[in-house]
Amino acid sequence: MAVAGTVPTAWQLTNRGKMQSARCRLCRLAREARGESTDGLAVETYGHIDSAGCEGMTTTVMAAHHSIGGHLYDRMHMLQKSSSLSRLTKKVTRARCGGEKSFSKCMEDDLGEKVQAR
Repeated sequence: MAVAGTVPTAWQLTNRGKMQSARCRLCRLAREARGESTDGLAVETYGHIDSAGCEGMTTTVMAAHHSIGGHLYDRMHMLQKSSSLSRLTKKVTRARCGGEKSFSKCMEDDLGEKVQAR
């Protein structure tokens, strides 16, 4: 485990005879803090701890999830605004439509003219 830089989970330690129970210690602590029963705890694995299903990690996992989503959205929005395609679209729209119509409206008008010409 030290080579991989990971910490063994309760499931791994139980399989090696180092722990009595493979049940999630973080879920147990969260339930005890709320005064709830610790019956039926999930097995502590990396997948469990990294999910919002782990009662001890729910807040942290959800905060990370929302933070990453926010950064991705901001980055996509920034790239979209500064992309060469966006600049080209605006340039074509101004040149062909005199800035009065959107690019998609110009395309619809052109298509309509071509259909009528046939």
